[in-house]
Amino acid sequence: MTRRAGLAVLAAALCGLPAHLASAPEDPGKTIVGEVTVTVYYASDGDAAAAGAKATAVAKAMEKRLRNTEKLRFKQYRLLGDDTQPLFRSYENWARPLKPSEEVLVKFEARNHPTPQATHIDLELWLSHKKILKTDVVLGGDHPLFVLGPEWRGGRLIIAVSLAGEKNVR
Repeated sequence: MTRRAGLAVLAAALCGLPAHLASAPEDPGKTIVGEVTVTVYYASDGDAAAAGAKATAVAKAMEKRLRNTEKLRFKQYRLLGDDTQPLFRSYENWARPLKPSEEVLVKFEARNHPTPQATHIDLELWLSHKKILKTDVVLGGDHPLFVLGPEWRGGRLIIAVSLAGEKNVR
């Protein structure tokens, strides 16, 4: 608690007001208006074991969805990691799907208040501490944004960004 807030609480107590009425107002920009999930997949036409021991199987529905997109069509898919972070009304946030590594980072910020139909966000994709994509995107329904990432261990990375709670995100 800051000194100013402490003094306000003390003054309120002396005047007989409840302490919560004397505290500083909350920042409306920190209001959580949703959640964003970032998932990283490994895709390869070769041996999926190259993804490493921590990689796990991809849900059949997601595998089908990836194969239905020509640019994302590979023989093997593995889930490398994911991260779900709050979407603040007026502040940016970062997702780190490959914790503890910071090789893949996604920065996002709401452009307006989300609705059940769509949420506009500013999005940046960072690989190896270099910004490789900056865009504004509309996420909604059952439509995650798929980004075909760089070559990695004989395959490619695929980064999916969606609103948390969306179907078939993993």
